[in-house]
Amino acid sequence: MNKPEREFLDYLQRDRNYTERTIKSYQFDIDKFMNFLDNEDVLMDEINLQLIRNFLTVELSNGVSKRSCKRRLSCLRHFYTFLQKKKYVKDNPFLYINSPKTDKVLPSVLYREQIEEILKENKKRTDELMIRDQAILEVLYYTGIRASELVGITTQSLNLRNRIIRIFGKGRKERMVPFSEECQKTLNEYLSNLRPILEARTLRQNSFVFLNKNGNPLTTRGLEYILDEIEMKTGTFLGLHPHLLRHSFATHLLENGAELNVIQKLLGHESINTTSIYTHVSEDAMKVSYKTFHPRANKK
Repeated sequence: MNKPEREFLDYLQRDRNYTERTIKSYQFDIDKFMNFLDNEDVLMDEINLQLIRNFLTVELSNGVSKRSCKRRLSCLRHFYTFLQKKKYVKDNPFLYINSPKTDKVLPSVLYREQIEEILKENKKRTDELMIRDQAILEVLYYTGIRASELVGITTQSLNLRNRIIRIFGKGRKERMVPFSEECQKTLNEYLSNLRPILEARTLRQNSFVFLNKNGNPLTTRGLEYILDEIEMKTGTFLGLHPHLLRHSFATHLLENGAELNVIQKLLGHESINTTSIYTHVSEDAMKVSYKTFHPRANKK
């Protein structure tokens, strides 16, 4: 890693409060481009539009998706803007390059009946970890938070009495997220009865709400494993994933009449354009319901 790249990554962490995961993504994308420049025998301050287009062509021919290329360009545009301000380069050609057009992929969602089914079936479990897993399912669905946000919840950020969670999302931006009375009861049972048992299994105390079976803080990978285990233990296979429950949360709010700007704030989206994708999901759900339940919808 060269000096300008190290300074840029430090800047993302120190000044922009980017998460470690995001910084690693930036580092990966920058290293990709720097390796390409080495192979082309071109210095960092000698790039031009044609060279960037060649880089994109190589990436696409190697099977990199248009979506990933678009993200990579965004990262490099940001990187070279930083380099320009620091006088490492004179120009930023990335400002004049168009990103590859990507097909808009609508997120998958669960029907409310499917949500009710998985919550009901999970409650039938008799193993020790049932109540923790039930709390995880309910928090993900009733708040719409991201996987990284769930594993980051601490006892200090959880206001059980007022049913509010203080969330630090992307860029460490803070927001307050409410949850339901049902979720409150489940969390209270987990925190009172199971969490102390899990925490006692390790000598290291911590303030994270969700712990694994050994008493250590939950990770995003561990969360995905737990959701897979819930499907295996309940026999209800819905392709559970944190984002699936997040998408379902947003879509069900919209279908019940919630304003788009309210959903935007709950999800922690910086732009309402990101949230607006759920209007398309809702329209698709409406079409499916019409075709399924209208008595003459399929008549020719």
